[in-house]
Amino acid sequence: MSDLKITGLHKHYGAFHAVKGIDLDVPSGEFTVLVGPSGCGKSTLLRTIAGLEDSSEGKIEIGGKDVTWARPRDRDIAMVFQNYALYPYLNVKDNVAFGLRSRKFAEAEVEKRVARAAEMLGIGHLLQRFPRELSGGQRQRVAIGRAIVRDAILYLFDEPLSNLDAQLRDDMRVEIKRLHQELGRTMIYVTHDQIEAMTLADRIVLLRDGVIEQLGTPLDLFERPKTRFVAGFLGSPKMNFIPATLTETGVKLGDGLALDLPGRAGLKAGQAVILGLRPQYISIAGSNTAPGHARVPVTIELVQPTGSRVQATMPMGGTSIIAELSAHDVSRPGEKTEIDIDMMRAIIIDPQTDKVL
Repeated sequence: MSDLKITGLHKHYGAFHAVKGIDLDVPSGEFTVLVGPSGCGKSTLLRTIAGLEDSSEGKIEIGGKDVTWARPRDRDIAMVFQNYALYPYLNVKDNVAFGLRSRKFAEAEVEKRVARAAEMLGIGHLLQRFPRELSGGQRQRVAIGRAIVRDAILYLFDEPLSNLDAQLRDDMRVEIKRLHQELGRTMIYVTHDQIEAMTLADRIVLLRDGVIEQLGTPLDLFERPKTRFVAGFLGSPKMNFIPATLTETGVKLGDGLALDLPGRAGLKAGQAVILGLRPQYISIAGSNTAPGHARVPVTIELVQPTGSRVQATMPMGGTSIIAELSAHDVSRPGEKTEIDIDMMRAIIIDPQTDKVL
């Protein structure tokens, strides 16, 4: 069963076409992340689902009910905003309870639900404090608590972690993931951060210019991108893109280096393409080269340590590429070595269409 079904959704702001014919089904209990660059339409789509924006065309169903023109309060949703949206004159307990009391819940039920949310989020000791007395992370926990006491069909998150520092974002991602597992409810989460998308999502909806560029699990989009945009947007460090020419057995790079592409029958020799290589699938070569792998001599130009791993920059194919390597395998710039490239995981892109061949 779909808790959310969107059909042919469009949103116009005057002459600006923000959302262009979105079709999307979100199954019950799924954590779906809407991700994409600024201006791609993700927040507009979320706000239209919530009823905070009217759709220009199309249909929205929540829990099997047509809510296209329903008021936000009649859609059985709960929403967490980027700016927390807490009432400054209410303490934490009353902020969390506000929605329940406005819907005339019995006070015993209000107390029960607030206590459960406070325990889940670790804010029980903050219930008598006011928003001005809380840190950013604590305020966001309160905002999430106010949403989860609602027991709604659909939970909507509009870039809730963007105002937090890096460590707090990491901590809150864990909390949100844990909450989803405990509640088992359907959640739609908007972010521009591909790391958040990859770590949180059961399924990612990658938007570009108001349309869905690709939809699938994080691993689907990471390993099987359909376009150069998808390949370049997801993954950190970003995918390497190297101009190349197809040969009968693989590709030839700008510096004359030839690489075999196993299992790629039917490619047209002589065609100009872009070779895509993930930094994660490049390693320091060992004594043996596995089938489907290529061994290439390189000189390390730049080393960026990230702990147990390093991002090593090196020239190849007339451009610079990045490899994510073990910190124990690379010591300094200027070092000459050989890298092992898993060509089974390489992708080939048509530069005319930006589609993966």
